[in-house]
Amino acid sequence: MVEQARQSQPVGTRMPQGEADMCKAGDLQWLVGKPRTEIPVPVDVVNRRVVCTTCPVTEDYSPYRLNIFYNQQTGIVERVSCG
Repeated sequence: MVEQARQSQPVGTRMPQGEADMCKAGDLQWLVGKPRTEIPVPVDVVNRRVVCTTCPVTEDYSPYRLNIFYNQQTGIVERVSCG
């Protein structure tokens, strides 16, 4: 039992199965390749994270959090995903 607990992932790090887009990342894919200044002001500020691709972030996974990653040098959005 203890051995099994050591092998499992920590709480909040496992990605859910399936194709669910719980954070609505699909709606903002148009941002990829655009300047970060075009990121719209969020209605739900708690579940959105805008961060550079080289900046440190917490590793906890939330399927409801929208992550927008941009290149710090160019300011161009590189990825939009849940997590």
